[in-house]
Amino acid sequence: MSLHHVEVWVPDLAATERSWGWLLTELGWTEHQRWAAGVSWRHGTAYVVFECSPDLAGGRHERRAPGLNHLALHAGSPADVDRLVAAAGERGWRLLFPDRHPHAGGPDTYAAYLEDEQGYEVELVATR
Repeated sequence: MSLHHVEVWVPDLAATERSWGWLLTELGWTEHQRWAAGVSWRHGTAYVVFECSPDLAGGRHERRAPGLNHLALHAGSPADVDRLVAAAGERGWRLLFPDRHPHAGGPDTYAAYLEDEQGYEVELVATR
């Protein structure tokens, strides 16, 4: 069995498209579905949905509260991770744990932890 999809409710769909749309496209995901309140991107058989639902409670995600902390995605080589980190700031992302980057996940891990302007975190993991 594998992951089918993840649905993430967001308060600002345009900001999500600037950050996540750019990142997922860079990682080889393709736009899958689009409607007035949402958009999804697919990679293989899995997809991720971002929706600004009318039932959304609250205006900001808090990754440290109960619920989703972050999504971790394969990001290619260490050089690919570095390239994405270098470009991410222009797309609404900021580097988390810069004092431990790129080994914030431990000495055997090469990864970047980024947070978008809405408080959503992604971990970009390099393949060694």
